Amino acid sequence: MYKVIIVDDEAVVRVGLKNTIAWNDHGFELIGDYANGREAWEVVEQHKPELVISDISMPFMDGLELAGLISAQYPYIKLIILTGFDEFEYAQQAIRLKVSDFILKPITAKEIRGLLDRVKGEMDEETKHREDLGRLNSQLSQSLPLLKERFLERLVAVGLGRAEIAERFAYFGLKPVAPLHLVMVVDIDDFGDRELHSYEHDAEFLRFAAFDIFKETLEYEQGESMFFRTREEKMVAILSGCENEGMLNERAFSLAERVRYHIEKYLKFTVTIGIGSAVEHLEQLPTSYKSALSVLDYRFLLGKNRILSILDLEGKPSFVSPNLDWDRKLASAIRSGSLQEAFELIENGVVELKTSFTSVEPCFLQLQKVVLTLMNTVQELIVDDKETSLEWQMRLMEIYRFKTLDEVELWLKDIVRSVVTTVADNRNHFTNMQIHRAVEYIRTNYMNEKMSLQDLCRHVLMSTSYFSLLFKQHTGETFIEYLTGVRIGKAKELLHHTSLKFYEIAEQVGYKDPNYFSILFKKHAGATPKDYREKLLKENGA
Repeated sequence: MYKVIIVDDEAVVRVGLKNTIAWNDHGFELIGDYANGREAWEVVEQHKPELVISDISMPFMDGLELAGLISAQYPYIKLIILTGFDEFEYAQQAIRLKVSDFILKPITAKEIRGLLDRVKGEMDEETKHREDLGRLNSQLSQSLPLLKERFLERLVAVGLGRAEIAERFAYFGLKPVAPLHLVMVVDIDDFGDRELHSYEHDAEFLRFAAFDIFKETLEYEQGESMFFRTREEKMVAILSGCENEGMLNERAFSLAERVRYHIEKYLKFTVTIGIGSAVEHLEQLPTSYKSALSVLDYRFLLGKNRILSILDLEGKPSFVSPNLDWDRKLASAIRSGSLQEAFELIENGVVELKTSFTSVEPCFLQLQKVVLTLMNTVQELIVDDKETSLEWQMRLMEIYRFKTLDEVELWLKDIVRSVVTTVADNRNHFTNMQIHRAVEYIRTNYMNEKMSLQDLCRHVLMSTSYFSLLFKQHTGETFIEYLTGVRIGKAKELLHHTSLKFYEIAEQVGYKDPNYFSILFKKHAGATPKDYREKLLKENGA
């Protein structure tokens, strides 16, 4: 309901309007009727109705004077003027005072009802518009911190012109800052011993806690600074107002050390901080930001929990590509199963990368070369197990998640240890299978007097020297000793269970010469074939 008052010095008009109009049906609540503008103004100040219907000609204060006061102090109140004077001068004044309508008397109840409906429609639209604007303003107020962060991120990442910087500073209520300027970037190394893989909200809480320490440190400091979080969850500070570069860098290092120390002490995890170059103008901030990010990359070589400044790196010699062939040597060590040699190669390779002081890109190129060589080695050594080979190749792709060479070193050692163990297990399994095939071949073909070591090695696809070594390790006997043992064993069975003659038994177990068979039998059984059979017969009571 909108509140409305009637102002007219003619009582009959007021009574007629009150009694002939069902005000509530048209969305209005009539809160009073008054004989002059002075009385009406007091009510307007006290109750602030949304609509005033007023005559022009009244004692003490006429309708136009009342309209002037309302227009000046309550411009949102709508005013309808009723008058019996059809004069252009009145109409002109009413327009200047932004009167909603100027109606000539007499007016019918139907006309008043139509007028009220039209005015209510206008008021509903205005109310809706005001509510929308209020909602937008509320949303804008809530979004201002984020909008400010995005502006500061654009300022350092892309760069803005002087005019736009000044305009945005005024919009966000940022005070103008004096040169010199410098960008400092803080990046969380990891969350220490906390297990956050399944609890992303915990990680977000810790990021917020770190930013809170970062913000408090900067707010406590007396110098000029602005700070924000990037969309990549890095914390960035813009430091300004120092007279020379040395003072600005000293201030930046002091702030950085306090941030690093307090995060490690209170949150139990570490950050690495990059300090960029000093610039004269705010438009040049991208230069400082890029240098801070580039120096932050050297965490990969130098390790975590550090403060790295572009000034420290500018004095370093230009990168010279290290002469590294440890990928080839590492593959050779894996093939030979020499774990100690592989570990030494990894350690020496990492040391050489560190001392070469290369940037991250060429360093990763070298590591990619190592990973590709390891992939090929795994594929070569685990040829019969495609699933295992693919699993190892997927594990080798994890190299891109590490932030330091020290982490890569530990990961490489773990990978190599696992590969060597897997290859050794595969080799043992393969060797066992080959020796088993060799034993089966001997037991199946022992009667062939021409069986040789070469025949057996061709069957199992191994060299004679390597097979002889493995066969002795697995059986405790040489090939000839094992073959002779099988043949003598079969001869004993034939002597026990058949009545074959001795020369027939000799031939069936692979010996053409019965005398040679007899000598070998006595050597292994402790008796001649004849004595052995007689002994068995006696024992069986025959």
